[in-house]
Amino acid sequence: MSPYWFQLIALNTLPNIVLKSAERPQIIFKHSTRCSISTMVLNRLLDLKSDCYSVADFYYLDLLSHLDISAAIADSFDVIHESPQIIVVHNGEAIYDASHNEINTQDLNAVMNNLRR
Repeated sequence: MSPYWFQLIALNTLPNIVLKSAERPQIIFKHSTRCSISTMVLNRLLDLKSDCYSVADFYYLDLLSHLDISAAIADSFDVIHESPQIIVVHNGEAIYDASHNEINTQDLNAVMNNLRR
């Protein structure tokens, strides 16, 4: 795992993500360790440009190990649970989410660039 990514392993981290999202975007990647598409997407995300890490915090969730956190993410941010899934949280709300092959670095970079303005 990249040193830029935080492992999301505790349910009580979600309120902190909401609070921190007022200062900078928080990005959550829900990964299924049994899914080849999820592994492919994770590898793409790990190749993000380093400047993305200077404007957002990134979280990795092994959802098979933490189904409770995955369900809480869906409830907290009003998104449908999917896997793999990426969610961008800004000002306490999910402003972008994508799943499966819809997850790509170009779209994520575009969202990040819009938030920098």
